[in-house]
Amino acid sequence: MKIAVLGTGTVGPAIAGALSNLGHHVVIGTRDPEATLGRTEPGATGGPPFAEWHAAHSRVGVATYAEAAAGADLVVNATNGAGSLAALAAAGAENLAGKVLIDVANPLDFSRGFPPSLDPVNTDSLGEQIQRTFPDARVVKTLNTMTASVMVDPLSVAGGDHSVFVSGNDAGAKEVVSGLLRDLGHRDIIDLGDITTARGAEMVLPIWLRVWGALGTGAFNFKVAR
Repeated sequence: MKIAVLGTGTVGPAIAGALSNLGHHVVIGTRDPEATLGRTEPGATGGPPFAEWHAAHSRVGVATYAEAAAGADLVVNATNGAGSLAALAAAGAENLAGKVLIDVANPLDFSRGFPPSLDPVNTDSLGEQIQRTFPDARVVKTLNTMTASVMVDPLSVAGGDHSVFVSGNDAGAKEVVSGLLRDLGHRDIIDLGDITTARGAEMVLPIWLRVWGALGTGAFNFKVAR
């Protein structure tokens, strides 16, 4: 498939690289491609500078949000949750219409410091906000309950014996996303239901953050035993 991955932080490049390695044609979307390619400072979580990452993943294109989305069959929102709606608006509603839109972002609110809270929470979710704002997109919430390395290499934790959730209104879109998840190595894919169930998936983050703090690593995930 032709896939646009919006976001150049830790998650976007991880997903873009993994999908490119699976043989998909991948373009990363960013506000300013020239500035992004010119980055020489390490990533926020200690990863390599974007320019260094891109040199090792030269098959992945870099374009504006709108250019990336326009040329894609499927779009991944891997932007910072607080800026996701603005980034998707920059991508263009017309460029998202009819397409599967995978949302892996979390609405983290750092206004009161660390650890962050969620906004929205409980009675709404970022996944729902995206679906309401872009009603012609086929939004599927997934992968937001784990760190980037586990998203793209689930076998690295417990041999892959852990769970990933999908939420969305469009059954066909969820089938497409589940196929990509399986290609990445995820085996226990749980369909939570319509996009309102993204509230529950996003509310995993408070406990995820506490487990991360207790273990000192993000190399873990949750398993629904049944």
